[in-house]
Order: sequence, then C-alpha cells, then structure tokens
Amino acid sequence: MKQLKKGDKAPYFSLNDQNGETVSLDSYKGEKILIYFYPKANTPGCTTQSCAVEKARMDFKGFHTAVIGISPDSVERQKKFADKYNLDFPLLSDEDHAVAEAYGVWGEKKMYGKKYKGIIRSSFLVNEESVIEERWYKVSPKNTVPYAMKILEDR
Repeated sequence: MKQLKKGDKAPYFSLNDQNGETVSLDSYKGEKILIYFYPKANTPGCTTQSCAVEKARMDFKGFHTAVIGISPDSVERQKKFADKYNLDFPLLSDEDHAVAEAYGVWGEKKMYGKKYKGIIRSSFLVNEESVIEERWYKVSPKNTVPYAMKILEDR
C-alpha cells in the first residue's frame, strides 16, 4: 500500500453519493476539502466519525472547507446511513475500492487473528489546488475532526 505524502496531487475520483449524484474531485476545484475514508457505514467507529464530521460541518464551512466521506458501501447503504444520522454531506460509494487504493487506504487488516483486506481509516485535507495539505493514516474516529481543525485554525 503506497501512502500519499503532503504535497502530492490528490488522486482524481468520480463516485456516486448516497443520493445517486456523481461527485468528483473537480466538483471542489478552488475549495478545500476534508476527505475521510471509513470501513463500513452503521458501525460504531464509522458512526462516531461521521457524526463528529456532521457536527463540525458548519465550522469547516467557516474555513471554506467541504467534507466528504468515502467507503466501500453501496449507494443504498450510504443513503440509509445518512438518513439514520442526518448526515448532510456527500457519502461516496467506492464499492470496487479503486479510489481507496489510489489514496493508499486499502490494505491488509487483522481481526481476531484473521487477515483480510479493507479500508484503513484515514483522512486527507486537500487544498484549493487539489494538493494534499495533510494526511492521517490509521486515524482514530474521534480524531478526524480535531486534527483537521487544528491545521485549518493554524493557517
């Protein structure tokens, strides 16, 4: 798994959100964006992370920063997740995990001694020129928002 570094160009993506609308990196040209990858909608860690992002969404907006969540869940599962927790930002469906691979967040995991491939929970702050300003691999669900906010506040 090749990890991205600060200063790398953010890999392009074009995926459907929970409403079936196509969202691409180009949709945010000239705008900062927090992109976070989560393993599976409606699980405890992903719910904690996504609800924290929703709660801070207006604060991000104050820094002219949009937010996007990406997981390998289907559009339908993303829709149920968004509706259940009133998540009012794009949750993108990356079922073939091609975007996750491009961002270096699809890799080997281990649970109860069993190895499998999945999302390594990570987040990326992308600047107005689509360049990685900061990235956090293996980020804790509770740290996605504070880590990104610290960078934005310190600018």
